[in-house]
Formats: sequence, C-alpha cells, structure tokens
Amino acid sequence: QVQLVESGGELVQAGDSLRLSCVVSGLPFRQYYIGWFRQAPGKEREFVAAGSGNRHYADSVRGRFAISRDNAKNTAFLQMNSLKPEDTAVYFCAAKDSGSGGDSRSDKAYPYWGQGTQVAVSS
Repeated sequence: QVQLVESGGELVQAGDSLRLSCVVSGLPFRQYYIGWFRQAPGKEREFVAAGSGNRHYADSVRGRFAISRDNAKNTAFLQMNSLKPEDTAVYFCAAKDSGSGGDSRSDKAYPYWGQGTQVAVSS
C-alpha cells in the first residue's frame, strides 16, 4: 500500500521558517520523483517545487523555499524560509516514477498524493 504522509505544518508569523516532511512507504523511494503543491482556500492547487538532481521552483517561492530528500529514510523535505501570509495553504507532497515523463510542474503527472499539512502564516 502506497502512503505519503506530510507533517510539519503549523501557524507561524511572517518571516518565520518551517520544514515540511513527507514520509513515503510502499514505493521504491529512490526511483520516485517528489513534487510539492499547495492549495489556498478558494484557489486551485498550484505547483510549489519538485526535483531530485535538477530542482524546479514556482516563481513565488524561488529563493525562499528549498526541496531535499533523505533516501535512507524515504523522506522528502520542503524547507520554507521568509514565510509570507500568501504562503498560507494546505501543502501536499506527491510522487511519480522518475521515468514516467510528464510535466513535473503539473499535478496531473503525479499518481500518488499525501493528505496534506496546513501551513498558516500570520502578518
């Protein structure tokens, strides 16, 4: 059974930092590409970051957010610095086979998803 479990979301103040974690089970983690997406209230889900060797970031988070992974622990991370109120959203991690192709910035490319973790940034 494939499971992706996010954690680390909480209420913080603008300018603070958070690190989200995504623990993956039921997949050969090393072979899978992890993406991060977010969905704010009343808005569509949007791309945040993805990658392994080559990393891609949304313009809105580039320079503030960073993705990483620990293959030994089957865990991916999203380090978020200099948080802004507009970063408030439910954050999701998603996984796709590295060889599956597709646009890594599109949520349609990812067959496996976590349940999300809430990040709230107060001004």
